[in-house]
Amino acid sequence: MEHTFIAHNDLEEKLVAAQEGRLDSDVFMQQLLDQQLFMPVQDEASEIQGFQRSTKAKPLSIEAEDGTQVLVLFTSPERAKLFIQDFPDYGGGLLSDFSWILERIGSGVGIAINPGIEFGIDLEPDMVMQMIHLNTSRKEQPQASS
Repeated sequence: MEHTFIAHNDLEEKLVAAQEGRLDSDVFMQQLLDQQLFMPVQDEASEIQGFQRSTKAKPLSIEAEDGTQVLVLFTSPERAKLFIQDFPDYGGGLLSDFSWILERIGSGVGIAINPGIEFGIDLEPDMVMQMIHLNTSRKEQPQASS
């Protein structure tokens, strides 16, 4: 049975357009900086599922075949449900701006957006570094007034 991917938000519409060649990949990557992504985080032992008591959330990351750590993100909490079934400790999550995530990620880390889903994207560590530099330079440039 074939599943048809239906975009549920602006980010997913842009992701589909980029993967189908209707949106330039560089334009998509620039626009991705302003989008919110869902980051599954490890639940603490708490009576309230999904409630984080500490300020240090532990995001879900997996190890790639080459040993690289890969941060797992999704275009919405709903897209994460099937994937995180294999990670029962990660019942919580944060909706965060991708630019905020990039400001906090370490070097040498890859990113998988919507892993296991037809419309997703894998960013190798070198591409993540390029995105971090793009995000930093964008924040340092004064905004042009119109």
